Amino acid sequence: MTVPRITAALALVAALVTVPSSASQAAPGSALRSARAAAEIPCPKPKIAKPSAPPRPVPPADNPQDMRVGGDELATHGLVVPGGARKPPAVTATTWMVADLDTGEVLGACGPHVHQTPASVQKTLLAATAIDRLDPNQKIKVVPSDLDIEVNSSAVGIVVGGTYPISTLWLGLLLNSGNDAANALARMAGGGGADGVATTVAAMNAKAKSIGAFQTHAVTPSGLDGKGQFTSAYDLALIARVCFANADFRKYVLTKSAQMPAQPAKKVKGFQFQNENKLIYNYPGAMGGKTGFTTVARHSYVGAAQRDGRRLVVTLLGAEARPLRGWQQGAALLDWGFAQPRGASVGHLVTPAEVAASAQAQSSATAEKATTGASAAGAAPAAGKSRGLSVAAAGTVAVVLTAMPLLLLLTQRRRRRLAKP
Repeated sequence: MTVPRITAALALVAALVTVPSSASQAAPGSALRSARAAAEIPCPKPKIAKPSAPPRPVPPADNPQDMRVGGDELATHGLVVPGGARKPPAVTATTWMVADLDTGEVLGACGPHVHQTPASVQKTLLAATAIDRLDPNQKIKVVPSDLDIEVNSSAVGIVVGGTYPISTLWLGLLLNSGNDAANALARMAGGGGADGVATTVAAMNAKAKSIGAFQTHAVTPSGLDGKGQFTSAYDLALIARVCFANADFRKYVLTKSAQMPAQPAKKVKGFQFQNENKLIYNYPGAMGGKTGFTTVARHSYVGAAQRDGRRLVVTLLGAEARPLRGWQQGAALLDWGFAQPRGASVGHLVTPAEVAASAQAQSSATAEKATTGASAAGAAPAAGKSRGLSVAAAGTVAVVLTAMPLLLLLTQRRRRRLAKP
């Protein structure tokens, strides 16, 4: 073996035993993402001239494990529908999903686990978290912080010092999308003190995790934009499933109009407000839902309907209001869902029991791994390091070491020949 060959062999050993860089580790993942993107089916969308809007917030990186919640087929940014299903309607929503509230079957979706900003559909998470914590007949007094909302944002019109039944505030929240009502309800659900809203927002995030809504993170109780606030079409379906299981929620979202009581002490007259969700006026079997809009989030929508013994829910995010408004896009997707045969699905809505069992199994596996690792480290700490070489590296080292004496002998003879006159 010549000197250059041995030098090359030593270089190979060094390469084999060197820990890969983060770039080289990320390359396979990047290739996988590119391959996945190439294989994804684009969602049907109409051609529209999008209005100018602020840039969307940068979402967190996809978590492969969270993307597969409810089934492997749901881990896509594109369209997923059952085999043989007819093409879904073209909607402007960036992401959407249709699911069965009773069986939990996911009938179809577009980017179901893609992070999006929620707008006022986040109020459904507030309801899922707090509706059972508050007595609907209790009356509360409005404080200044309840009206601490974005200027010109949606408000139902409660006044500081006014007294209102909890049930009326829920109607103001769900019919008129009152951000003032959201603050008052969150404050009361969190104990009624200065930290009440923060306490309830924390409870909303805990609720989301407990039902498997892992892409959801609330910053405000109302859905007004906040840094780091996200949800997904799949998560909204999980949240809606909790909401529609509650009789009070079902009653509120089907109410067409309600009366805000007068506040004589404040010289404020009573007034009527209406349900902004047009689905309940125009769609046979409508069960209600929630609309949402901010200039950043664009239009969002959650709606449910029943037909022929089936109860379906539709969720959509990042939509534009033309050529169809959010509830109209929801109605079109519900029609498509009801046309699917029973049992057709591409995944399912996980249950809180499934989420708890999965968390317990993961916790047990982590504990077992930690125990096993500690035992192995205690038994042979030095041996662990010596086995860090790969089999290929170890073999190459052996070849090099075996060839070393021969190299030295050949080098000495060559030097003697060169030294002769």
